[in-house]
Amino acid sequence: MSAIKTATEVFRQDSEAPLAIEKWGWKYHHISIPTQTAFKGERYLPAFKFYTSGFPTSPFGIEWMRFEPDSPIDKLIQTVPHFAFEVENIDIELAKREFQILTPPNAPVEGTRVAMIVHNGAPIELIQFNKLS
Repeated sequence: MSAIKTATEVFRQDSEAPLAIEKWGWKYHHISIPTQTAFKGERYLPAFKFYTSGFPTSPFGIEWMRFEPDSPIDKLIQTVPHFAFEVENIDIELAKREFQILTPPNAPVEGTRVAMIVHNGAPIELIQFNKLS
């Protein structure tokens, strides 16, 4: 048997949700798209030197991100769109799986922790909310 995988070797069916959702229990939260266009209602995050917009009004969770030239955010995040998944515990998810960590867990705003990983060259955001009961 050949060790080379072909396009006909299917790991999941088209009708199946991605493994992160189906098996790991992650929940889709949003997609962030880098842009150079300024949008109405932007919110500025001074520590990270970028603007976000769109998420509060998008029924699909689309967020636009506009970066200042000297933003400390990794260039991959500044140039490639990323999906964000809500997880119960970022630390557990990172410990369970062998992800390439782009940005370690941090708290960009109160009550929220995020981490960025890379999968096949694409940035993926993990987001954990400190939900009050």
